[in-house]
Amino acid sequence: MGSMIRLDKFLAEMGEGSRSQVKEMVRKGRVQVNSQTVKESNEKVDPAQDLIQVDERIISYAAKEYYLLNKPQGVVSATEDRIHPTVVSLLTQARRSDLFPVGRLDIDTEGLLLITNDGDLAHRLLSPKKHVDKTYYAEISGSLPGDSQEQMERGLLLEDGTKTRPARLTILEPLEEKGRSGDGFAPSFTRVTLTIQEGKFHQVKRMFEALGCRVTYLKRISMGPLILDDDLAPGQSRPLTEEELEKLMDVSAGEVR
Repeated sequence: MGSMIRLDKFLAEMGEGSRSQVKEMVRKGRVQVNSQTVKESNEKVDPAQDLIQVDERIISYAAKEYYLLNKPQGVVSATEDRIHPTVVSLLTQARRSDLFPVGRLDIDTEGLLLITNDGDLAHRLLSPKKHVDKTYYAEISGSLPGDSQEQMERGLLLEDGTKTRPARLTILEPLEEKGRSGDGFAPSFTRVTLTIQEGKFHQVKRMFEALGCRVTYLKRISMGPLILDDDLAPGQSRPLTEEELEKLMDVSAGEVR
């Protein structure tokens, strides 16, 4: 037998409405448990065993949900916002109402975002002790110093005095090359990937600013074992696969010393 939960709490968590709305649905005879119309919204049910219906529609139970979202620009990494759409509002197939993004991407940053209601997993993935890689694709304006990869590898001193952890910079190719300078490429517009293991405020942008450049486009392409699908358009999401979830649990469980 599973754990018992109040009917109104269960239906609210499954996104069927607020507790007061659920109470009204029960009052109107719209809710059934095991094919019997319910009279009290505070009745205890066992979601793993009981058949729960609203307007004869079966409400299936999801204890935890995990989604990979390709976040578009103009959407905020939050559960509520009065001005902008939120990443949670983009999840069309989610059943629960208590989902949240694991970490944040700036409003103008695109790419991979994990959305779940698993607070323990989120906490572990965001812990600096876990050394979870986050890789970004970026387009940079300005000339990267010839030793920019070495500077990133050593850890940068940001303009406010913050020291970053070592990061891995890969220069893919300059989009518009001015020619070569004595100490390496001197492009005016460069495509790169950067892998970091922390997530300070505007960190990627600030790291390139410390090198005298500016990020003009930023997209997160991976987080730990999760890799953004090429065919997942901005704004689209999908549930994690069993394999992805297992790998994510493994990464979050093991501390790298």
